[in-house]
Amino acid sequence: MKLKEIIEKLSLKVLTNLEDKEVTGVYISDMLSDVMSKAKPGNLWVTIQTHKNIVAAANLIDISAVIISQGTNVPEDTIELANRYKVVILSTDDSTFALGGKLYQEGIE
Repeated sequence: MKLKEIIEKLSLKVLTNLEDKEVTGVYISDMLSDVMSKAKPGNLWVTIQTHKNIVAAANLIDISAVIISQGTNVPEDTIELANRYKVVILSTDDSTFALGGKLYQEGIE
């Protein structure tokens, strides 16, 4: 499924420049070490972490997009770095649990 489809279906807010990438799955974790060792290229990454290191981890793995849950504010320096490295950051007010359920209903596991 394409990223733009997911954004529309789940009413996600786009915080960075958008590239329409293919989404192959989802990985949910707030621990960067877990993401770097277990997430797969093309995954969506759901987290509440907003520091600049999420950009490095997402770029390393070739994550399709990082989704910040729970309406957590993303610092401007993180957004600027994400734009520089073409990492898509999205946001939602949904809890991580609720978002995971919605993604599953859309067939993204």
